[in-house]
Amino acid sequence: KGAATVNNGIFSFSFVIPKDINYTFGLGKISYYAHDSQSVDAAGFYEKIVIGGTDDNAINDDEGPDVQVFMNDENFAFGGITNPNPVLFVQLEDDIGINVVGTSIGHDMTAILDENTSNTFVLNDFYEAALDDFRKGTVKYPLYQLPTGRHSIKVSAWDVANNIGEGFTEFVVAENATVALSHVLNYPNPFTTKTSFQFEHNLPAQVITIQIQIFTIAGKLVKTIQEEIFASGFRISDIEWDGTDDYGDKIARGVYLYKVKIAGDDIESGRVKGESDFEKLVILR
Repeated sequence: KGAATVNNGIFSFSFVIPKDINYTFGLGKISYYAHDSQSVDAAGFYEKIVIGGTDDNAINDDEGPDVQVFMNDENFAFGGITNPNPVLFVQLEDDIGINVVGTSIGHDMTAILDENTSNTFVLNDFYEAALDDFRKGTVKYPLYQLPTGRHSIKVSAWDVANNIGEGFTEFVVAENATVALSHVLNYPNPFTTKTSFQFEHNLPAQVITIQIQIFTIAGKLVKTIQEEIFASGFRISDIEWDGTDDYGDKIARGVYLYKVKIAGDDIESGRVKGESDFEKLVILR
């Protein structure tokens, strides 16, 4: 599997033949599909390519793929929170390519949830190679109705030389119909000129309303940050603050408190809201 850029009707691609083929010489088939930005598509195939045998000068490779496992997107942090229906997101890379042929026993790309080997997910058909680069790609595999609590998931993948690579992550499914906030922090902290607020939540794939209120130690509100952000995954990490108050004046150095509030939609219960505990930040001038 691969994807290539088409320029004026011309394209090219390259790949390494996997070990998992029938070594008897015979005719193979290449299938093509293409589309443009206006969703006009085209399809075709070629059946006169001969495949078989072995190559005495084949690449000598004994290292498996690099496998990075996330939930929903690459911003996910190990041990973070999700809703009951997250998307397993995997990034893979290998110098000679990923094996998703699916024709040999034991070399499928798989995922195992909570060490339950009797219910293994086969990911071959969900792999998408990177554009113009057969050496890396991604997997997006939907999971459904996971029970509340902590879970683990391990992904195993093979390269075309049949070397294995594995990746692993843990995540916590928050209760449905309630907003969960976790790992609320700002970085850098302390800071002098600007800082970024970060947190995890369980309201992915929607526009969420975010409010961050910053208070003095005595409880006086000095700054309110209000934003609407489309949350593709379960982590927000790019809300910046330059250390000024609501009037644009620089706030004095010292210790301050802040609280994060978010609101979004839940399929079952409609509009939902949640807020964090108070966190500390320090301004240095």
